[in-house]
Amino acid sequence: MKKIYKILLAIIFIIGILTEVQGQNIILKQSHPGGIYKDGDRIVITMILKDHGRDSVAVKIRKNYNPDVSRRMVKYMGTPIVIFDEKFTHPSSGIIEASTTSESASTGFVVAPEKFKSGTACPPDFDQFWDSERKMLHDLPLEAKTISKKVSVNGYSCVDLELNCTGPKPARGYFAKPESASLKSLPIVLSVHAAGVKGSWCRSEPELALYYAQMGKGALCFDLNAHGMLNGQPEEYYIGLEKGELKDYYFQGMENRNDFYFRGMYLRLMRAIDFLTSQPEWDGKRILVIGESQGGGQALAAAGLDQRVGAVVATVPAMCDWGGGIAGFKGGWPQPLDHKGDMEKQLATLPYFDNAHLLKRSRATILVEIGLIDNTCPSTSIYAAVNQAKGKKTILAVPYRPHYAPSGDLLKNWETGIYKQKEKFIKNYLK
Repeated sequence: MKKIYKILLAIIFIIGILTEVQGQNIILKQSHPGGIYKDGDRIVITMILKDHGRDSVAVKIRKNYNPDVSRRMVKYMGTPIVIFDEKFTHPSSGIIEASTTSESASTGFVVAPEKFKSGTACPPDFDQFWDSERKMLHDLPLEAKTISKKVSVNGYSCVDLELNCTGPKPARGYFAKPESASLKSLPIVLSVHAAGVKGSWCRSEPELALYYAQMGKGALCFDLNAHGMLNGQPEEYYIGLEKGELKDYYFQGMENRNDFYFRGMYLRLMRAIDFLTSQPEWDGKRILVIGESQGGGQALAAAGLDQRVGAVVATVPAMCDWGGGIAGFKGGWPQPLDHKGDMEKQLATLPYFDNAHLLKRSRATILVEIGLIDNTCPSTSIYAAVNQAKGKKTILAVPYRPHYAPSGDLLKNWETGIYKQKEKFIKNYLK
């Protein structure tokens, strides 16, 4: 179990080296430690330098993810100094960064998060479009093809599967389950992955499928890769895909809803759920989808596309409120409207795949982690999407979290206060 825990953390932290390191000696304190405020609340952020003496500090203030950043220098004289003091009377967000010549630290806040709404309107034929996609998928007889020899580990089996799909690619991943489970006795776990092609964080792994399959009294787990690519291949295979057909995949087909890349990705999600619910061991009730970043976006999409999904754990999810820029904020990853193209056609395509509209159909219990200094998947975009969901919501807003897990002392705080809370939610759902 410790080995699997390390694998999970490695997946979470593997690209954390790209993230700016939080300062060990710079302390930023908010008037509300959680970073969440109501309309009209006074937001006060104080800076303390533990070991820098009387240093000059660069302060950057970015509101609502606006590219125009306020900058100034302050002189630290050995006592706490207020570097931000404002009130907002409407939904807003802010990121405050303090830096010396050797390090930096950031904290974020959000005002009236429950009031954020989508920047685009839901298409009038939204339901008809997805009903048609779902019907075509269900009309295609399900075929599950075994790619590799079954592996057995302590009473659990795992196999590399390929599921036929109406999208341009099949759904592929590792399927694990207890070998001697009773009929209608097990929950379902669908594990989905972050963006990319060749990185370890975006590939399906048998260890991860087995990890969730062994939780509680056992589970049916499918660890799905987002692209329908082959699993367990040499590194050259994934490098070739990244440079070739999957290069900038997230911008492919944005001007036509039938060609948009995320259509195939979402169809593979739906196909995986259909396969899992066809298993005789499924208890007929529990379906949990887990993912981070692009995987978090897929997890939310699954809840909107299939109302049988009972619970979602989404960490800094992407694919939320792509039209955020229209409302004066920043859209979620991959910020498709910032990409060159026919804006009119993009606006006629993207809303069909935006979680800010998909989640209106969700009944799932949602646990979502939001990084308040996340510039990749902005907090405002996630709130705009999750606010649409009808089921119970638990939101873990982390003022010091960028897109990837924090480092240093903040990593310890996050691991004990946030990561373990998510793991507890998962274990309780599967027990």
